[in-house]
Amino acid sequence: MELQYWQSKFEAWLRENHSGHDAAHDIFHFRRVWMTSQKLSTDAAVDWLVVLTACYFHDLVSLPKNHPDRHRSSVQAAQETRRVLMHDFPDFPHQRIPAVCHAIEAHSFSAKIVPETLEAKIVQDADRLEALGAIGLARVFAVSGALGVGLFDAEDPFARRRSLDDKQYALDHFQTKLLTLPLTMQTEQGRHLAQHNADFLLTYMAKLSAELKGEYEMLDLDAIQPFKAL
Repeated sequence: MELQYWQSKFEAWLRENHSGHDAAHDIFHFRRVWMTSQKLSTDAAVDWLVVLTACYFHDLVSLPKNHPDRHRSSVQAAQETRRVLMHDFPDFPHQRIPAVCHAIEAHSFSAKIVPETLEAKIVQDADRLEALGAIGLARVFAVSGALGVGLFDAEDPFARRRSLDDKQYALDHFQTKLLTLPLTMQTEQGRHLAQHNADFLLTYMAKLSAELKGEYEMLDLDAIQPFKAL
């Protein structure tokens, strides 16, 4: 009951104060990260209120991908969350705020902050799982399109003869980040789900490679062999 109470309060606050933000960091993303979090651990020691709160506020500040301070987004989000919880949620247990802020700071890939608590590990895994799979694939191309980034290098889509550059080609982001995520997962279930989602991205890459060769009814499995070890 306590978690449902806080979830309802957080969603009401976000609808009032966080509307109009990009679809990759909207209330539905926060809700999905929370749902995923609950699948990652059955440890009785988990403080689920900390996890819930971090899930709903981890992207309260989310600087654009091309912003020079992008790597500080999670730190700024934690600072703003602390302010919001203290000011707008006076009945929130203040002793949990440091743990919430740490989980928010540590969720970011670019911040490179090591999660030191079980709650932070769960939030990090849940958020990264969304970056993989079907939703993550859609987000890559949506964000890249908004930034004016090309879809892929049709002559060398998997960067075999050039340096990777996901600021120029959206598909390069698969190698620079997404396919490395399974190795960063903190929970056993997170590792399992991440590999499953990474396999989906590899299947997409194999289909893309085949289509670029005019082969629309098959997968080019040879093209993705080097990436299975990422």
